[in-house]
Amino acid sequence: MSTTEAPATTGMGTATIRTRKFMLNRLLQRRQFLIDIIHPGKANVPKVEIKKMLRKMYNVPTTKTIFVGGFKTHFGGGKSTGFGIIYDTYGAAKKFEAPYRLRRAGAKKPKKAKVARKQRKERKNRAKKQWGTKPKVKKGGDDEPKKKK
Repeated sequence: MSTTEAPATTGMGTATIRTRKFMLNRLLQRRQFLIDIIHPGKANVPKVEIKKMLRKMYNVPTTKTIFVGGFKTHFGGGKSTGFGIIYDTYGAAKKFEAPYRLRRAGAKKPKKAKVARKQRKERKNRAKKQWGTKPKVKKGGDDEPKKKK
């Protein structure tokens, strides 16, 4: 079991980051591990700061290939645990990473906004009322034959 530790100064104080259960996954072209962050006196550490710390620890050229998430703060605060992935290349990250995580990271365009269900139903019902061609409006009164009494 390998453990890597690096103390770092964040924007509002100090936090220590430790990685454990480090695994080199050649099939998915990535390194994956659990992250333990010790942050006494702070509620939590922003993911951007964590990515910067991991970038320094593992000599990664850009933070675009680093994905972190699933952080849970332990009871009483001061310590959080989460998951981290560092891809070998940005292309590998785009190929293997989940689409929702790519959207969060800004690597993929956001989904097109869906039309609300109620609006779809209202449109459908309006379309049902308009069937075929529009009836011709006749000028000059009624042309119906009159009934004989």
